Amino acid sequence: MDIRYSASPNDVKRYTTEELRKEFLITDLYEPDTVKATYSHVDRMVIMGIMPVHEVVPIDKGIDVWHNFGTNFFLERREAGIFNLGGPGTIECDGTVFELGYEDCLYIAMGTKSVSFSSKDSANPARFYLASTPAHRACKTTFLSFADANKRPLGSEASSNKRVINQFIHPEVLDTCQLSMGLTQLAPGSVWNSMPCHTHERRMEVYTYFELPDDNVVMHFMGQPTQTRDIVMQNFDAVISPSWSIHCGCGTTNYTFIWAMGGENQAFDDMDNLRPNELR
Repeated sequence: MDIRYSASPNDVKRYTTEELRKEFLITDLYEPDTVKATYSHVDRMVIMGIMPVHEVVPIDKGIDVWHNFGTNFFLERREAGIFNLGGPGTIECDGTVFELGYEDCLYIAMGTKSVSFSSKDSANPARFYLASTPAHRACKTTFLSFADANKRPLGSEASSNKRVINQFIHPEVLDTCQLSMGLTQLAPGSVWNSMPCHTHERRMEVYTYFELPDDNVVMHFMGQPTQTRDIVMQNFDAVISPSWSIHCGCGTTNYTFIWAMGGENQAFDDMDNLRPNELR
């Protein structure tokens, strides 16, 4: 498991490109029959990439749960949200099997002891993207298809940010402890996400970008509003955004991304908005 500690904004403003990438960028999330995990000490968010090909892969494969979490099993005091970004797959939770197609989502409640992942076709394996936050109460494990998401159209073609925010793990859709997740789709010809941008001091966020064609990138912008930095990101990369940082991006083409939030509240519109000309 890759451990990332919290970084001070005063230190980040002096980071080199490589230091910035090492601190916040998560790459190479998907390896066959492997759990790739990153533990961020920013609100203790855990990000996993799980790609079962020939095996049924348990959620804790290769992870020393007691050493890293001080619990008997991974979700003893955590909840998790999972999107499938690959071929058809299944997730078994304490004996109940859920089938996930492309861009389907599963919320798994705190206290779920056994979680395992498999693919229907090894030639077209599932890619399970997981985000997990600490939890203090058990909610209900729930499958969410793309049709179940709450859809919020935003932006315009004129500002190159026409998009639809699909809220899956969100108070308007289902009850969770603190985790919120959704999927934002940019329309053809639109390249900006989360612009005008914002910060939310009460929550951190992780983005993962996908549906990004080969040889294209997203320029992800982060940092304090007057100390902005960029990280060049490729398909399936993820990036950690502390609460003090802006988080927006501009691609060389349109793309899709998943956002995951954890922190003090779940109020989607609880943010400190910034005008583009306020950035430096």
